[in-house]
Amino acid sequence: MMEGSGSLEQQLEALRIKATEVRARRVDLKKIEELGALLEEHLILDNRYTEHSTVGLAQQWDQLDQLSMRMQHNLEQQIQARNHSGVSEDSLKEFSMMFKHFDKDKSGKLNHQEFKSCLRALGYDLPMVEEGQPDPEFEAILNVVDPNRDGHVSLQEYIAFMISKETENVQSYEEIENAFRAITASDRPYVTKEELYCNLTKDMADYCVQRMKPYVEPRSGQSIKDALDYIEFTRTLFQN
Repeated sequence: MMEGSGSLEQQLEALRIKATEVRARRVDLKKIEELGALLEEHLILDNRYTEHSTVGLAQQWDQLDQLSMRMQHNLEQQIQARNHSGVSEDSLKEFSMMFKHFDKDKSGKLNHQEFKSCLRALGYDLPMVEEGQPDPEFEAILNVVDPNRDGHVSLQEYIAFMISKETENVQSYEEIENAFRAITASDRPYVTKEELYCNLTKDMADYCVQRMKPYVEPRSGQSIKDALDYIEFTRTLFQN
């Protein structure tokens, strides 16, 4: 199968076209099966011109057809998730590409160690633990993704988990932004040092002041005295 390129809709359309082409070749496989049966009738059981058997070819064709159906289903899920969850298409592509990278045997599943490596590659700060030692953080994730502990995480389970975490982050940083907006009592994209110290504890205000960048007016490029960019601060915080 081909690697996906273009938008999710373009990938899905290309995959459907390719699947139709593959299914159209089923008639060729039927001819091969008929020829194979004819050879068996004449007690010709070894074909020195090929290493393939009719049974093996039929199995591979079925596997290819099933893989195509799984890929189409996954793309349809990603399109639905993008449309309803607010998760960006770029994020969904990154999730899918990372899964494929760790799915070395192309089974559509990751074992728990591969899944953990995948999460680390996506920025999850999971502690290193000795084999056989308790791993409560990862176990908590498995309780969500693989509650029956069958030892594997499917692509669908993985994508659903990543979408849920991404959606949590989207909701969280919007909640924080709304909290800063409430401090300013307006829709302006900056907060002043005075407003921070009047509405937060000193430690919290110090933390914000030390990490927030001075706000710069986009059109004029001018800074505003004691104005701090809480939107850039919040989104950077959640990206990390």
